[in-house]
Parts: sequence; C-alpha cells; structure tokens
Amino acid sequence: MIKNLNQLTFQNFGSVLSERAQPVKNADKNSEVLQLSRGDSAIFRASAQTRISGGKGPAVLSVSLDGEIFEHFYLDKIALVKPGVYFGVSPFEMEATVMMAAEESPEMFPSRELDFRKTEHQLRVDGIHTFFYQEKEQGFLFAGESHPMMELTYVDQGALHSVVEGQDILLKQGELVLYGANQWHMQYADIGVAPRFVTLTFDLVQGDLNHLLKRKLTASQQVVTLLQKMLQEQEKMDAYSNDVILAQMNLLLLYLLRSEMSPKVGKLQTSNAVHSENEIIRQAQQYISAHIREKLSVPLVARQVDVSPSYLTALFHKNLQISPGEYIRRTKLQESKQMIRENNLNFTEIAAALQYSTVHHFSRQFKEKFGITPTEYAKSVR
Repeated sequence: MIKNLNQLTFQNFGSVLSERAQPVKNADKNSEVLQLSRGDSAIFRASAQTRISGGKGPAVLSVSLDGEIFEHFYLDKIALVKPGVYFGVSPFEMEATVMMAAEESPEMFPSRELDFRKTEHQLRVDGIHTFFYQEKEQGFLFAGESHPMMELTYVDQGALHSVVEGQDILLKQGELVLYGANQWHMQYADIGVAPRFVTLTFDLVQGDLNHLLKRKLTASQQVVTLLQKMLQEQEKMDAYSNDVILAQMNLLLLYLLRSEMSPKVGKLQTSNAVHSENEIIRQAQQYISAHIREKLSVPLVARQVDVSPSYLTALFHKNLQISPGEYIRRTKLQESKQMIRENNLNFTEIAAALQYSTVHHFSRQFKEKFGITPTEYAKSVR
C-alpha cells in the first residue's frame, strides 16, 4: 500500500521538505539521475543523509530499517533519507526518473521488484463450516471429536469444561478457546450447570494462530460485539451475509492476536479505564444476566453501572446496534428457552418468573423472536 509522503508518516526514515523547496538539479554536485523501469527497483542503503526528489513521471520511494520490510511513499515531495536507512525507487507506472544527491554515495544492492501496488493479508479465513449458538441441558456431555478444521468455542452463559488433548480448561462467561486442526477435544458441563456457547469451525489458509491454541482467552468487548453481529447476520441471511460473516471472523481473529501482542494491563486502573465504554457495557451485561429473572428496566440497569439511561442507551446502540431494553428482552427470551428445557415450570410460571405481564405476552414475544411457539419449542427438545 502506498502512503502519503509527509513529515509525520516519514519520521522513522528521515524528513520531508516543504513543497516549495527546489528539486535536485542535474548539475548539482553529488547528484545523480536514476532512470527507472517497471519491474526492477534500485535498492540502496544511505551512507549519509540522501536527498531524493521526483523527475519525469510519477515514482514511488520505498524505505526500510532492516532491508526486508519496506514501506512505500508516493514521491511528490523532496525526501531526506537518514543514514543507515535502506531505500528503493520505482516507477509508479512504466518509466520514471528520480534525482538523488548525497555527500557520500549510498551503498548499492542488486535491483529487485518491490510490490507496492496491493496490500496482502497476513491472516485469512477461507471458509466457515459450522456456526452454532448452543443451548445445552444441565450437566451435558459431548464425547469428543477431531476434524481438519480449526474451531472456536465462546461461552455466553454459565460455564463449560473444554478438554483439549487431555488438558481440561474451564471456560466461564466471556471466555473462549481455539482448537487447532485435528486437535481432539471434548466438552462437558458440571451437574446443575446448563451452558450456552458459540461454536464455529473454519479454515485458516493464511496466518499463524498456534500460540493462541489450547489456552483460555478472555474475549474483549470488540470480540463479543463481533460475535453478536455475526449471529445477527446469520439470522438475517441475505445474499451477502456469508461474506459479511467471513469478514467479521477475520476481524475477530485479528483482535485476538492484537490483544495477545499488547502489553498486559495491571490490576490498578485509572478512573477513565474503569468507566470506559467497554467496561460500562460489560458491567451492564453482567448485571442483566445475573438478575434476568427479576423485573429489569433501563433506568435500573443504568443506576447499577453509574451512568444515565440516555448514555447507556447511546452506548448500546453504538456498540451492539440495539437498545438496552431490546437486549433485556432478548436475554429474557433466551433464559425462557433454558427454563423450558429444564421442564420444572409450566409456561404461566415461566412468564411470571421472568416478570412478563401475562403468559400471552410472553408467548407472543417468544414466537416473534424464534418463529415458533413455546409449546412447539418444548416438543422439539423433549
């Protein structure tokens, strides 16, 4: 990718003169005219500060601190390259000339092609095979499997034991694990625990996730929001939904990699960090989850996280694309499915336990959300 050449973007490699500065003249002492052709780039290492300016035809200046990884700049100003910096010049199209001047001639290396015309993926998911939101009964057991795809498991509610090649990892709400291709894994829940979790199998054709495998990872608010968007996209499922989900999966894995590369934050946090947008949303979601069988309202939840109802609503719309009231409604309906599977209460009792005004109100919202009635759902899981 070609960048704009300015003082800020070029600061690691040298400086950039004002656009009013005069270009290097052919007759200047220690100056040299480079004739450039498409396909080959002249490569140098600056021995002293080296002045480079464009001539006939647009050109690209490529610079590197190690001679391996280059950044590319459109040469529309005069650049002063620092000593020790590797640089190459190439025509933007077929041919160009570039003027170069330095008190000491730069060290020259064999010409080679520098690909500045496209940005390559460092990580790429080629396909998603399965994408499920799992709602399991108490104490469930999955006996285990291995498959050629990679897999991600994220716990949305409750807790889940994930056994990967003999290592038992206990995942709690907001945590996830990645399994590598052909890694044997099984899953189970403790007695009395009915977890809800996302499982997703995919093909990784570019990039390396090995250092993330078989480890408990905490999902950032960015990752959680992406998973929610992916599930919403799956429900919508129009002509482009699969492409959107694939793009979001790539972004999710990149967020995980970035999170692991970033310095770990200590336990002491500033007041700004404690009250950041992500932290407010996380606390609100946790409160809703813990009190889902109580009467909830947006003002009540806002008080619990010490913000105004209007600010909480704005944060939910910005990060989750739904209102906190709608989030409460969806969470209550998900809880009702779990209560139906447990088979301890009838529909009237479930409606009352979740603070619905009537069983008819509960049944109507259930069908609007899931497309079937509570009775039809009960028959499907018993």
